Amino acid sequence: MGIFLLSSPLVGALILTLSTLWFLPLVVVAQHSGITRHYKFDIKLQNVTRLCHTKSIVTVNGQFPGPPLVAREGDRVVVKVVNHAQKNISLHWHGVRQLRSGWADGPAYITQCPIQTGQTYVYNFTITGQRGTLWWHAHISWIRSTLYGPIIILPKLSVPYPFPKPYKEVPIIFGEWWNVDTEAVIMQALQNGGGPNVSDAYTINGLPGPLYNCSSKDTFKLKVKPGKTYLLRLINAALNDELFFSISNHTVTVVEADAVYVKPFNTDTLLITPGQTTNVLLKTKPHVPNATFFMAARPYFTGLGTFDNSTTVGILEYEHPTSLSSSIKKLPLFRPPLPSLNDTAFATNFTKRFRSLATTTFPTKVPLTVDQRFLFTVGLGTNPCPKNQTCQGPNGTKFSANINNVSFVLPSTALLQTYFSGQSNGVYTTDFPDSPLNPFNYTGTPPNNTMVSNGTKVVVLPFNTSVELVMQGTSTLGAENHPLHIHGYNFYVVGQGFGNFDPNKDPPNFNLIDPVERNTVGVPSGGWVAIRFLADNPGVWFMHCHFEVHISWGLRMAWVVLDGNLPNQKLPPPPSDLPKC
Repeated sequence: MGIFLLSSPLVGALILTLSTLWFLPLVVVAQHSGITRHYKFDIKLQNVTRLCHTKSIVTVNGQFPGPPLVAREGDRVVVKVVNHAQKNISLHWHGVRQLRSGWADGPAYITQCPIQTGQTYVYNFTITGQRGTLWWHAHISWIRSTLYGPIIILPKLSVPYPFPKPYKEVPIIFGEWWNVDTEAVIMQALQNGGGPNVSDAYTINGLPGPLYNCSSKDTFKLKVKPGKTYLLRLINAALNDELFFSISNHTVTVVEADAVYVKPFNTDTLLITPGQTTNVLLKTKPHVPNATFFMAARPYFTGLGTFDNSTTVGILEYEHPTSLSSSIKKLPLFRPPLPSLNDTAFATNFTKRFRSLATTTFPTKVPLTVDQRFLFTVGLGTNPCPKNQTCQGPNGTKFSANINNVSFVLPSTALLQTYFSGQSNGVYTTDFPDSPLNPFNYTGTPPNNTMVSNGTKVVVLPFNTSVELVMQGTSTLGAENHPLHIHGYNFYVVGQGFGNFDPNKDPPNFNLIDPVERNTVGVPSGGWVAIRFLADNPGVWFMHCHFEVHISWGLRMAWVVLDGNLPNQKLPPPPSDLPKC
């Protein structure tokens, strides 16, 4: 198929600085509030080589990372997905609100059955009230290790950014490279009950960089001009690792998080968890410096298990006059200092700097009154080892993960389908606990009994319920940071702290003026975070830790939000091509 784009102001804003341009066929049809953008995603295997190791990976249109999905606020997006791979596939449009379009959300066995080999499914949704950077990824098992790409939401035509217009815009996606098949990695871990093997490298736009063996040619290079402002669209697509990121000898200005503008602030180093996106402005030096600069990312890790303790780097390179181009390779190369691997103090101070704009144009709509309050513990636990089997988890058990001691079991059919058809009997129950059934000192000495319960349980919310949810980390099998993501909703982060949440002392300190609005938030290691949201989007919505290993172990649940009374408050029927289980 030929590659073509209609001429529009969008073309000039498209990310022109990637080493390989990610353009897709795009058809535009007139709409009332925006336009309709048609994409075709062919899921197929592609041989890719990194670290001198070639393997067949699942891709969209043969590209790794996958192509960008570009739209403006108010546009309708139609993505035809054709599965040519010998694996079941589903795609999630991470952070897209999916207002009354839950059938397009994508998590396998939650809102849809997976797309089987040879099948096609059309995702159809409208970008409403969002602008900035989001991303799409596979949402079944660990296939998102290679199946991901950016979602770039530009403001409506003639609507400016609330910050200086950048000279260029560049997506920078952090990921991982695995020499082995990630499906085999998690299958083995679930079978033996132990922790999974770790990745072989981190990547920037799919490239590991020169600090890894056999990888100097696979290095992302960002070539810039002096005295210009670049918008870097940062995305953490890594499976299991939060990452620090810094550009040596440069400061950036944070202007957006999870497709919501924030009060700008300057920083030398960022922390970004899996699932999160952050837009930053990079203002280049006024004159061509006599140097080149590393852009480096390495993990922030607070758990007790193994992890990939390595660093990926790209190169920030100033464009030199032609006469000097031959000497660029001899320029000194500066490497940025990064926080220590377990620098929770930096992580805490950084995340607390995020604030909503809270202006007339971009108001903050945090619920000031609360209809329902929840306390969810999030952490690890264990399941018994099956008879006649040796398990590699703690004390011969199997690792598990849970919310309120419930390890969520994926059903064999999609929750949204069974909910909509009224056939939920035997699929899920509505008795997910509002708070821990057996309270304990969550961040103190952990209980001797680490066993969890297992089930497919949901929380049911009436339409327009205002919710306050406190997510409390536990020290069971070790305290660690957990990035929690809610599908179908943004939420306001109104408070966070260390130790156990105190329902009497902590709420008076909540920020109800300009709290940051996100779709993914880190529950602090040995602490808690409080969020609020309005349940105004009917459907079934997944909530889970964005560490894939913790999702696989059961750190997940679902909210069922009932229809409202008005026609525009009800979930429409499913599309006719919805995949069957």
